[in-house]
Amino acid sequence: MSETLQQTESGKGGAVYAGPADTAVHGEYRINRAPGDERPLYRFTGRITADGSSGFKAEPGRYHVYAGWFCPWAQRVTIQLALNGLEDVVSVSYVDGERDGRGWAFRETHGPDPVNGFTLLREAYDRTEPGFDGHVSVPTLWDRRTGRVVSNDFTRIGIDLATQFGEWSNGADTYPDDLRAEIDALDAELHPAVNHGVGAASGSDDAALEARAVLLDAFDKLDTRLADHRYLLGERLTEADVRLWVTLVRYDARSNHDRAINPGLAEYPHLWAYARDLYRLEAFRRTTDFSSFALPGAQLPDWDAPAERPRAA
Repeated sequence: MSETLQQTESGKGGAVYAGPADTAVHGEYRINRAPGDERPLYRFTGRITADGSSGFKAEPGRYHVYAGWFCPWAQRVTIQLALNGLEDVVSVSYVDGERDGRGWAFRETHGPDPVNGFTLLREAYDRTEPGFDGHVSVPTLWDRRTGRVVSNDFTRIGIDLATQFGEWSNGADTYPDDLRAEIDALDAELHPAVNHGVGAASGSDDAALEARAVLLDAFDKLDTRLADHRYLLGERLTEADVRLWVTLVRYDARSNHDRAINPGLAEYPHLWAYARDLYRLEAFRRTTDFSSFALPGAQLPDWDAPAERPRAA
């Protein structure tokens, strides 16, 4: 076993954890991509199917999600599990929020890896692809039966959970056939402008100013859109709302914590009421831990304030 994987410590009940994050010893986490390497950043792209035609059949107890409370992409998946009533069908555990050159790790903050006893999430990737040299990310979908990573493609994981577990789902149907084209088209617009735009908009160079203009324009359009729609696509809660909301809930806590972007989310009355309306739903509230992503000094609006929203006639 490498020196990297030997940095472990024991916890209560004999659980084994990674040692503390230490960038002085292990360096900063980096994604090392060789020039000309055309493999996707999220390299594992297996799909779960209801009939098993993909090689990964939807079955209760077979799959496990490695998530992170801090991560918006992971929260998309945990919200989908909760919305569709699948939390007893697909299990979840959480990595620690501190990371060094070894990548994400399991520490006493959120408990050990309950499936494989790994101390580092990288071990799951190495077991799937020996000598793995790519990005180790959350969420990661693990298959207990084959003992390998199925996917770390956060978008497709969420879609599969929403569509392929109908036998055990509560029928939420958050990615319905008749709205899929609209959901994907909206995501093609909002993902670069908002989901990724918030990170790019916080600087002061020309690129950041351009990203900020695009972000705030998107917020203006969303505010107008939500003036007479309860959800992004009308009266039905869908995957589109999940994808947007995980960025909204982190906006004033992280991306705009020092008001470097400004204005705050509360300056958009309809968008802000929409965000609070979703937070009142158990699936959104229970999967949110502000302490895992809020930066020191963040000026958080009142997420528990009442939210009056349009209702269907």
